[in-house]
Amino acid sequence: MNQQFNEQWSSILKDIKKELVPTSYYAVKDSKIHAIQSNTMTISVVSEFVRNKIMDAFMPVFLFTIKKQFPTIENIEFVVEEPKEKNSVPDTDYNQAYERTSYLSNPESVESLPLNPRYIFDNFIVGSNNQLAYAGCKSITSDLGKVYNPLFLYGGVGLGKTHLLQAIAHECNKNGNKNIVYITSEQFLNQVVHSIQVNTVDKFRENIRRVDYLIIDDIQFLVGKERTQEELFHTFNALYDQKKQIAISSDRPQNELKGIQERLISRFSMGLTVDIYPPDYETRLAILRNKDKSEQYDLPDDVLDFIASQKFNNIRQLEGSLIRVASYSSMQNIENVTVEFAKETLKNFLPMSYKKFTPEEIKVIVADFYNTKPQMLESKRRSKDVTVPRQVAIYLIREMTNYSLPVIGRYFGGRDHSTIIHSYEKIKGEMKTDMKLKNEVEEIIKKLQYSS
Repeated sequence: MNQQFNEQWSSILKDIKKELVPTSYYAVKDSKIHAIQSNTMTISVVSEFVRNKIMDAFMPVFLFTIKKQFPTIENIEFVVEEPKEKNSVPDTDYNQAYERTSYLSNPESVESLPLNPRYIFDNFIVGSNNQLAYAGCKSITSDLGKVYNPLFLYGGVGLGKTHLLQAIAHECNKNGNKNIVYITSEQFLNQVVHSIQVNTVDKFRENIRRVDYLIIDDIQFLVGKERTQEELFHTFNALYDQKKQIAISSDRPQNELKGIQERLISRFSMGLTVDIYPPDYETRLAILRNKDKSEQYDLPDDVLDFIASQKFNNIRQLEGSLIRVASYSSMQNIENVTVEFAKETLKNFLPMSYKKFTPEEIKVIVADFYNTKPQMLESKRRSKDVTVPRQVAIYLIREMTNYSLPVIGRYFGGRDHSTIIHSYEKIKGEMKTDMKLKNEVEEIIKKLQYSS
């Protein structure tokens, strides 16, 4: 990467850092420009994990910030270039640690924690989907280890778990001189690895077990890490016995953490367990208005309403859509942003539910894609040229509508519910390994979206 690109990429990373939580930024900070050809930029990343993380969660942020420096870029591709030098690790349990940097806070100062200054309680939008989690997190900042210990938050990606955990750390720091550690499970793993490598295990234990608040994010990444779980188990016991506060987040409830020791699961369940689920329309709109105001996008109310009406699975996707509309309108010097502009800008990024598809519409698009007729999907024929389109159509109707299995069966010649569920599961399963089928289904989805 030449000097010019190096400087521009540094500027891009500074903008990206403003949009991501620190733990996410640390994962992507070592990415670089690999090549630029025509309207495509290729970015090198250090692992397949980072590549997938960017593509799944951070693509709108990357595209937005990149286009500010490179306006002609329309596509982003990735290559994985692992670091040339790798530290040896004494146990295969630790070989999956993807970062060797220490993130354990200095107990004297919360500033050394990787906290996002915007992740405070005052900036958290409370709705019906998260009000119990919010109340639980607030309560443990005043009564150390007495009310809910441990506090266990769970919910899908991008729903605000990290925001709440970091808000706890911020609030505790304001309330008094407490020793606070906010850490992800990967970073906890790396701390254990590092302490073994440099023969400072006792010092690590002394530091981690003298804190007042231990906050661990994304505990699910310790699945299968037996020796690290062993260290966490004894740390948990030591802190709990001292009535120190423990807060943990996960993407699933305790009983679904297969690969975590039963004794740890038992301890995770001793206090308060609360879930966070996707926000409703009112909460989505409040989040968008807050983001629009803080970033001074000044998008019209009807555009915010349109974006809020889409059933995004998480807040990152919701805010990413807002950023995309705002950035594209700015780059094209559009002062009066309309709903139609927003719909066109987001046509490949909106949830499939943004248009209410009917089974007949889906059947027509699928049949046309596979060069057959919709009536053939209702027939008794079992040849591959008919069964595959039929099963794909069933899969899409099941995914994109609220029709029950028996009703879906009536759209396919009166097939019973067991046949419908078999077809659905078959396509769902094969898409994980059959890339040709996966690409076909994705292409059909795009055609459906364009047909709206």
